[in-house]
Amino acid sequence: MLHAKLINPASIAVIGGSDNTDSIGGSVLKNLIDQQFKGKLYVVNPKKDEVQKVISFRDASLLPKTDLAIIAIPAIDIEAVVTLLLEDKETKAFIIYAAGFAELNDSGSQLQDKITKRITEAGGSLLGPNNIGMINQNYAGVFTKPIPKIDKKGVDFISGSGATAVFTLEVAEQIGLKFSSLFTVGNSAQVGVEEVLEYLDTSFVPGESSLVKMLYIEGIKNSEKLLTHCLSLRQKGCSIIALKSGITDKGKAAASSHTGAMVNSDLFVSALFKKAGIIRCQSRHELVTCAALLQISNKRPKKFAIVTHAGGPAVILTDTLSRNGLIIPDLNENHQQNLKKLLYPGAIAKNPIDILATGNAEQLGDVLDYCENELTEIEGTIVIFGSPGLGSVNDAFQMIHQKIRESHKPIYAILPSTVNVHEEIQHFIQKGNLAFSDEYLFGTCLSIITNARPQINKSSPENIIDVDRIRALIKNFTNGFINPEQVYELLTAANIKMAKQVLVHSESDLLNAARSLEYPVVQKVVGPLHKSDTKGVITSVLNITELMYNFRKLIKQKGVKAVMIQQMISGKEVFIGSKRESGFSPLILCGAGGIYIEALHDISNSLAPVGINEAKEMVDQLTIKPILEGIRGEEPCNLEAFYETIKKISNLLMVTPEIAELDINPLIISEKDIVAVDARIKIKK
Repeated sequence: MLHAKLINPASIAVIGGSDNTDSIGGSVLKNLIDQQFKGKLYVVNPKKDEVQKVISFRDASLLPKTDLAIIAIPAIDIEAVVTLLLEDKETKAFIIYAAGFAELNDSGSQLQDKITKRITEAGGSLLGPNNIGMINQNYAGVFTKPIPKIDKKGVDFISGSGATAVFTLEVAEQIGLKFSSLFTVGNSAQVGVEEVLEYLDTSFVPGESSLVKMLYIEGIKNSEKLLTHCLSLRQKGCSIIALKSGITDKGKAAASSHTGAMVNSDLFVSALFKKAGIIRCQSRHELVTCAALLQISNKRPKKFAIVTHAGGPAVILTDTLSRNGLIIPDLNENHQQNLKKLLYPGAIAKNPIDILATGNAEQLGDVLDYCENELTEIEGTIVIFGSPGLGSVNDAFQMIHQKIRESHKPIYAILPSTVNVHEEIQHFIQKGNLAFSDEYLFGTCLSIITNARPQINKSSPENIIDVDRIRALIKNFTNGFINPEQVYELLTAANIKMAKQVLVHSESDLLNAARSLEYPVVQKVVGPLHKSDTKGVITSVLNITELMYNFRKLIKQKGVKAVMIQQMISGKEVFIGSKRESGFSPLILCGAGGIYIEALHDISNSLAPVGINEAKEMVDQLTIKPILEGIRGEEPCNLEAFYETIKKISNLLMVTPEIAELDINPLIISEKDIVAVDARIKIKK
């Protein structure tokens, strides 16, 4: 947890404070002064007794007791200062700006670990190193600009990168987005994104705390903590939006199963975000725009009126919203006639409502009132109002400002003339409004928010599997892919229905097995990775003669250790797989199975644990779903059995951290049942 003295210190010492406001130590001191820190402020500067009119001490040992130390000196000098402050000054909170720690080399990492350990053992909090600091209602502990507008109901912003935070704040300033707090975690030596989320969750006060949390994430240390506090904040009414960088997988090793081939690190992140209810963005501009939209309305309207005096941007916006499933309803003839009476001849009232370039502020206000009071088919209004550089737009902007405050339906302002009427837009923002500039970006972000998953499903915790038997089996398995008989035992213990099978190594084994077979059967090689690639699967085998002929042919193939004989089952082919990555719960996938699994890539995923509701959601996302439901007179498949099998695999994985990779392909699903036909399981203890 974050120490109270990091959040609300009664005293702050800037170690390395300076009169030079272009330096880190000078700039942070100026920001603290300009933002009117109300506590006691000290400076440590070896050459000064006063810095920026603040008392300065020539050595940290001369400081009085201090709650928070903001350290703006080189990395090599920091350990001694931290030790002194902990032992002699009762300092419990530290912000360290310097680079040159774990991000640099092993010696830097060792130094970072030593400093972090000292602070942690003393019960203190460390933000950084290699960051730009933090801002909240109590103080501005950053050395950068711009300092965002601070408002208790503004956005809480946590960033893994200081530079990205600055660039994001610049975007936010352009549209008028306000902030409740900013935390930059840098190297996350002690406090990372997850710990700040924990603080925002546990300190949340209904009716007072911000309802929008904005994240820039470079790395995830503790996915379970992130998930726990995101879910908790969501249940308190918060929306969480995030930008995650580092999503590509350079030099990925060759995969050893279908699941391995399809899974990359970013798939785990996406699944975590989906389970946590995090709205994912792809750029800083999307991040800020989504946060601003959520500040206007935490509801998620889907039906809009567009009011404009410029046809082109309205068409672009209409295309963007419509393409993403949002609705711009046509207005009936009666509404159109009523609207035309409010406007000049030639105005268009179909929706978008074009008041023409000659339309004035009064007409704009009348149309906005009509949208608010008469158009029951809409849930929000979007106004696009720019300027070609001729005449003033102040009256129109004032009208939009007024109607935003009077209307119950949300009104969104797109003001695209960022050069021609820059000053007027800034004046509009200074009144407390948000001004978007690009209709495509606005429409894209509005769609992202509206289409985001509105509710969180709680995974059911019950385990309907034989845990004792499973653990006993796992204990005897060695690392690597286990053999087919072991796979059969393990999946059967997990209540996964398996096709009847017999493994044969010789012709005599085959003759013995043939006595109990029910034809038709399938013969497949054991050994090669993908049996179909080597023509190692033969179906519809009808008698002992065919069995023997096929066996002699299959057993000669390179790498073949044995031949599996299974009952032949008819139905549709699906698949379930799983893979693990350090720091995450197992990722479970399902989709269309068979030989086209990787080519079709018809898959969905979720992090374990997965309950029935989540399993159903996974299947609902598949392109193959209508086929499984039955088309052209076919009997529908037993989808309930599919959901149950996904849940059983989740249960299995939650009690077997040794399963690194699992691949059941195909599962044969019919109107009555679902049966696993082929499976591979990789153990890594």
